[in-house]
Amino acid sequence: MRLHHGATFLSTVRVDTYNTELRDDGTLIGDRANKRAFQRSIDQWREYVQRTVGDPFNIPTSDLYKNKRVLQDILINGDYKAAGVILAAMEEFAQELAAAVQCFFSLDTWRDTERIVIGGGFREGRVGEITIGRTVGVLQSLGLGVDLVPIHHHPDVAGLIGSIHLVPPAVFKHHDGILAVDVGGTNIRAGAVNRAGECVLGPFVWRHADDNPERDDAVTRMATMLEHLRNRAGAEGFKLYPFVGIACPGTIRDDGHIERGAQNLPGDWQAADFNLARILTDVLATSWHRDVCILMHNDAVIQGLSELPFLGEVERWGIITIGTGLGNARLSRLTS
Repeated sequence: MRLHHGATFLSTVRVDTYNTELRDDGTLIGDRANKRAFQRSIDQWREYVQRTVGDPFNIPTSDLYKNKRVLQDILINGDYKAAGVILAAMEEFAQELAAAVQCFFSLDTWRDTERIVIGGGFREGRVGEITIGRTVGVLQSLGLGVDLVPIHHHPDVAGLIGSIHLVPPAVFKHHDGILAVDVGGTNIRAGAVNRAGECVLGPFVWRHADDNPERDDAVTRMATMLEHLRNRAGAEGFKLYPFVGIACPGTIRDDGHIERGAQNLPGDWQAADFNLARILTDVLATSWHRDVCILMHNDAVIQGLSELPFLGEVERWGIITIGTGLGNARLSRLTS
């Protein structure tokens, strides 16, 4: 089986579509249903309450979103007015997410989707889970009874684990697993994934949004993370197949170039003279003293692949990732 970047056909899965950009009344759907939109909603409701009864929060806005548990703790144990602000934002976001799902279902490539999985950083924590649950109710009231579920794996590893499905199972006859990278608008994660689809080393997480690096510095840091993982694997007797799967936002051409959708990454990753796969292949081949296969695919596709063990009888599923942006993909099982 020939491997190439952004492939439509994988070992057992067909990628029907991904990175679809939808607009409603001239506005990108992704701008109304992502992490920033949720934060804007909290800020607006906070301002409304503050005008009449004072600020319900005893925490600066800059600290409110640093840890997802902060919102969860306020919702459960905090001031009732502050909890009400969060609930209002959750309701508003659920309405926007339901509208986004409706837009996707208006497309032929999504219409017969049996389940939609919600991934990305927003899914982490109780606030995200409850918002997803509320979205299910909104969709039901609109007559769209699709199964909507939080992604099973933790967001830090879902974008790594899915890479195991980029390579044919036969390659693991003599190897224990692979290395994987998940490039996001806020974090870059790296880890080792075994043949059973478990992240067994890592994940190492670099919150690059705090460091504001140049693009080339980010690539160098990525290579260093992979080198560290390779050394750890060797020390622990974990036999790596010389392969790195990379989950990245945007449309990935078969030559590894990112065509569009990488605007949230540090620097210009869509430049005509930039090819992450080729750069990493050269860097790792030099340090590892052997050829290394690097395969890139869209990050929503990779997260969608991580759900394969949990699908049951589901044949066609979608993935919507809510993070710095709004990622999406629709996948189908290949029939023999």
